[in-house]
Amino acid sequence: MTLTYVCTLDLPTEWFDALARRVPGLDLHRFGSGTEPSAEVLERTDLLHTSSWLPDAAQVPNLRAIQLDTSGVDHVRGTALWDTEIPIATLGGIAPVPMAEYAMMSMLELAHRMPLIERLRATRTWPGDAERLATLTPRSLVGATVGIIGYGRIGREISRLAGAFGMRVLGLKRTAARSDGTAKFDTGRSSADADTTEIFPMERLHEVLAQSDVLVVVVPLTELTRGMIGDAELALLPPGAFVVNIARGGIVDEDALLGRLRSGEIGGAALDVFDDEPLPPDSPWWSEPGVLVTPHVAGLAPEYQSQTLDLVVENLNRLADGRPLLNEVDRVSGY
Repeated sequence: MTLTYVCTLDLPTEWFDALARRVPGLDLHRFGSGTEPSAEVLERTDLLHTSSWLPDAAQVPNLRAIQLDTSGVDHVRGTALWDTEIPIATLGGIAPVPMAEYAMMSMLELAHRMPLIERLRATRTWPGDAERLATLTPRSLVGATVGIIGYGRIGREISRLAGAFGMRVLGLKRTAARSDGTAKFDTGRSSADADTTEIFPMERLHEVLAQSDVLVVVVPLTELTRGMIGDAELALLPPGAFVVNIARGGIVDEDALLGRLRSGEIGGAALDVFDDEPLPPDSPWWSEPGVLVTPHVAGLAPEYQSQTLDLVVENLNRLADGRPLLNEVDRVSGY
């Protein structure tokens, strides 16, 4: 069976050449950003590979699957294609390693006071001995408890690394059932839950928060998770806890977090995602002491293109064989 594949992404020519070699006979059409596929091509499209551009359902009467170039689906939820039975697959599983490394880097930076040290470096002046001991003495991660909100493929990889640092790991997910690690595309090295990870269902969120010296947020943005970490939840964290958000803006109440950072109740934060992106020039986060801010880069990796190719090839083969796609979205749960 010849499949018609349409891609609206700005991937290099070499990527498409490799795809054509690995899927012989593929009817391949590429359109860069700013250029929409013709009506004739859309009408016979089997698989649409896209990020944010989506046609109306009437334009793609023969569409059999959508492959997103994102792990999240919050930008697709509620569209006309969302309300169909056309399978939607995500890029989930590409980012466990870089995102887990980012989370550990953030914990180490915060524990060793690096945001403050960088600000002092800019002044070309170090504090005196007494102030240096009072403000720059690090905290050890050994024996600390990390609560991972959203214990999926990324959460498992964070758990593996945190365990190597001697941390106690609490994982929060929809149910407390331990996953078998076989249902999804996964480039992480933790294909199954670590035996030492304590897994909790979402209903026990407050119990996890009360024990978390470090809170890592990596849950998908859905109607259920929007605003799930508000002021009341932040108040449950132990004094001086760190917050690491590598999920999506809208899950953590930014105003509440800022207030508790300034009061000293929360000891530091690493934020890769925000309510408004890119971060506006007048945002208070640029100048907030004790905070690491980055421009939504936690999931970037040099292997992105080759791993994306592997996933697309596999899903094209599955589509041709009539098998379920890898990373197929569950519309009921919203991700």
